[in-house]
Amino acid sequence: MPNEAMVRRLKALEAYAARLREPAANIEWLPAQALRRATRRDLLLFGVGAAAAGALCHALLPPGALWKSNDPRSTEEHLRQAVERKALAFDDRIDRSLFSPSRLSPTFRKSDITELKNNYAGATPDPSYLADWKLTVDGLARGSEIFDLARLVREFAVRDQITRLVCVEGWNAIAWWSGVPFAQFLQHYPAAPGAKWARLESSVNLDGNGAPDPYFVSFDMASLLHPQTLLATHFNGDPLGVEHGAPLRLASPVKLGLKNIKAITRIRFSSEQPDDYWQVRGYSGLDGL
Repeated sequence: MPNEAMVRRLKALEAYAARLREPAANIEWLPAQALRRATRRDLLLFGVGAAAAGALCHALLPPGALWKSNDPRSTEEHLRQAVERKALAFDDRIDRSLFSPSRLSPTFRKSDITELKNNYAGATPDPSYLADWKLTVDGLARGSEIFDLARLVREFAVRDQITRLVCVEGWNAIAWWSGVPFAQFLQHYPAAPGAKWARLESSVNLDGNGAPDPYFVSFDMASLLHPQTLLATHFNGDPLGVEHGAPLRLASPVKLGLKNIKAITRIRFSSEQPDDYWQVRGYSGLDGL
């Protein structure tokens, strides 16, 4: 007869053996059609993911890690730039597909206004340029026109607008602008036939050391004609200060802040896309929101 100690040991061994047993598999049977759909979907997702990962790895590989080629143009820098150009072109296609001339950006109340910092790319210009400031507009149906601030305010109705300004650096602010709708300006002074772009320039812009560094942006005509794109003359109810682009700047909530050029001195309309300050430095050309 087994003693009490042996019984306890046998029970302990049985309990241990029970814990080692695997539970019965819970098998779910899928219809063949559903299985084929799931398989195709998984293969497609895998392919897209692999292609994206390959492109990213290709762009980020350190110098010397890329394959060699008999084509002398296939240098590491050439390949890297080609990938960057394709990525930027894809970004611009997304911008174009999302833009709608009838889609308005949200507007806000004066109680929603937040602080807008001075975000000149370089140093804030000295206000001495204001005394002789003029706006030259080229590429109009009637040729060229020169405006001073008094003429702009006299010929056009100034409109208020409280919208969000979004900076590529990651911050945003709600600002109250007043100015001339660009679409209204073009109704009175239409661009020459075939014009699809405009280059807006600021000849008074400075770099970080205070040296002249003219700033210029390219703007597609559809965005200029958007009802919320303003040639702004006022900020928070007062004439623009130098830190916010006096006496005339662009305020367009459908574009990133780097397109909202300050202290505009010239506008040139053209049929081809002009150069853009940041685009020639390797960034996107449209910068839409």
